[in-house]
Amino acid sequence: MKIVIIDYGAGNIQSIKFALERLGYTGILSSDADEIKSADKVIFPGVGEASSAMKKLKSTGLDKVIPQLKQPVLGICLGMQLMCNRSEEGDTEGLGIFDVDVIHFEKNLKVPHIGWNRIKELKSDIFEGISENEFVYLVHSFYAPICSETIAKCDYGVNYSSALQKNNFYGVQFHPEKSSEAGEKILENFLKLDLRS
Repeated sequence: MKIVIIDYGAGNIQSIKFALERLGYTGILSSDADEIKSADKVIFPGVGEASSAMKKLKSTGLDKVIPQLKQPVLGICLGMQLMCNRSEEGDTEGLGIFDVDVIHFEKNLKVPHIGWNRIKELKSDIFEGISENEFVYLVHSFYAPICSETIAKCDYGVNYSSALQKNNFYGVQFHPEKSSEAGEKILENFLKLDLRS
C-alpha cells in the first residue's frame, strides 16, 4: 500500500512517519501532485498557522489537488482545519471540503487547549474498536463547530467537532500519532478503509 504524507512544511511529520512504522507501514513524504494522486491513502498533517500554511499549499498548487483526491484522505489538526471553508486564524480561506468555518475558542478559555480529552458520539468506520469517551491528545486554539459532517465530538467549554467526514475525506482535530494505543487504532482503521471509487 502506498501512503503519501503531504509535505508542505507543516510540523509533526516525523511523528506521523514513526506511528505508521509502528503499525508496519511506510509513509512517503511528498509535495508532488502525481505522487499524491497515485497514493492509496493520503495523510494531510498540520502543526502551524493557517494563513501561512495555506499560502504554501497555493504556491505549489496543492490547494487545487487535495479537494480532487478520490482515495481516503486524513487531515490531522491544522490539516483538518484547512479542509474547512474558512478559518478565523489569519482570516484564511480553506479548501472548502468540509462545510463549516473554524473559529477561535471563547476568550474565557485558556488556549491553546493542550492535553488529553475525551471523544464521544463516534460515528465512523475509523472509530471501529474505539470506546466512547476514549482519551486523545490535542493542541489547538481554534475549532470546528458541530455540523452535519461531525463524526466525533469533544468538550472544552463548548461541544465541538473532534472529527469530520465527507465522502473519502476524514479530518481529526486530535493527534492520532500522539494519542497512544487509541490513536494508533484510529490510524490503522483509516489505513484499512477501502473507498477508492
